[in-house]
Amino acid sequence: MNYYLGLDIGSSSIKAALVEIKSGKSIGVVQEPEEEMSMFAQKNGWAEQEPLDWWLHICNAIKSLQKKYNVHKEQIKGIGISYQMHGLVLVDTKGNPLRKSIIWCDSRAVETGNKAFADIGVEQCAAQLLNSPANFTASKLKWVQENEPEIYKQIHKFMLPGDFIAYQFSNTINTTISGLSEGIFWDFKKDTVANFLLEYYGIHSALVPDIVDTFSMQSKVDEKGAAESGLAVGTPIFYRAGDQPNNALSLNVFNPGEVAATGGTSGVVYAVTDSLSAKESARVNNFAHVNYTKGAAARIGKLLCINGAGIQYRWLLNNLAVSSYEEMNTLASEITIGSDGVCLIPFGNGAERMLDNQEIGTRIVNMNLNNHHKGHLCRAALEGIAFSFYYGIEILKSDGINPAVIRAGNDNLFRSEIFANTVATLIQQEIEIYNTTGAIGAARAANLHTGDFESFGKNIMENDHVMTFTPFKDQKPYMEAYKNWKKELELVLNN
Repeated sequence: MNYYLGLDIGSSSIKAALVEIKSGKSIGVVQEPEEEMSMFAQKNGWAEQEPLDWWLHICNAIKSLQKKYNVHKEQIKGIGISYQMHGLVLVDTKGNPLRKSIIWCDSRAVETGNKAFADIGVEQCAAQLLNSPANFTASKLKWVQENEPEIYKQIHKFMLPGDFIAYQFSNTINTTISGLSEGIFWDFKKDTVANFLLEYYGIHSALVPDIVDTFSMQSKVDEKGAAESGLAVGTPIFYRAGDQPNNALSLNVFNPGEVAATGGTSGVVYAVTDSLSAKESARVNNFAHVNYTKGAAARIGKLLCINGAGIQYRWLLNNLAVSSYEEMNTLASEITIGSDGVCLIPFGNGAERMLDNQEIGTRIVNMNLNNHHKGHLCRAALEGIAFSFYYGIEILKSDGINPAVIRAGNDNLFRSEIFANTVATLIQQEIEIYNTTGAIGAARAANLHTGDFESFGKNIMENDHVMTFTPFKDQKPYMEAYKNWKKELELVLNN
């Protein structure tokens, strides 16, 4: 039996998955390390990780998979890589990292990006980059140039985290259009590297890696990569993408109108469009999706992030006298739609991009100490998070997104019927739930270099579909509850 290997490089752990090539069925997933990976924060708002630590954990994960499932290295016929987006890895001419990686949640380059946005102009950034340069990889590279000139002088190439891991396997440095777009290095108008931004930042184009197709023979494991990872020499790397585009791929989201949603600690709504409109470029990120190709109809992923999502429900679990999410869901189910007027504004996890980067915190309003109890809080939390998803989808709709199908992972929030039914009923769209992960999606994507998207989608439907939430016909009570919540939110925003 032959397999594809999928790797998902997160900031807390590495996940590795084996998928059977013929059926697309997941064989198993392992995680390394057992404890969360650490982050280095020399100053408040900074976040760095050692790239070679990712590689060490990947090698351990591969060996663990091979041992656990009795798989020989020759049976692994290809690799797919998913990785934490927006990170910056810098290497010298020998391929050695020059410093720790500045990762996605590091905010040191905010001012750098904001200045670029103001100097270059909103219009040009929206038309060509589809985003503000903001705190993305290009701005982080400019920060290094200005603050660490000795390191900057030694740079041979910059890479995203997934590019670095592919390099460790293969001794070949390359990247993808999708990857460059997430770093805000891609000019969508000219369909080339964003030279005007490089010139503005004073970054030489020689630092940009070679570009390969997302689904292609990108490189092959060399002798050093094989010795360290336990894979066979010549094993091809067939796929690479950032974690959010990869999550969408894992849910078979490729075409306009298809939307992927995730509801973990934070929430994400990722909608695919063929439009280059970036009307909401300050609140929504726009990246080349995994199936974006030059000269063809555009495939853009509009990414809307909701920081204050599952973290709210987890906080209640930890601080109410309850023993489990199941108990909380039961308590919530006994309360009527609208939580008897109690509203929870669930934005207590830092600044919210979709609220123009305001940091408004979590608020509980209209609580009557005589009539309301923890069941009302549980329901108000689930509804408040669901309402924030719908609020985000309203923003996406104003930017031309018309959801035709919504697919979500079987994670914490989407396991709650109240949450999923509220979102489905407000949007008036079915929500399909799938039991999959980024590592499994990356493993399956290794087969897409063949162009067989039909079998890819069929494998997901046959292997992963859990259930479908159908919207209730009577939308009115849900819409009334949403309008009450939105009114409370606007009072806070306009204060």
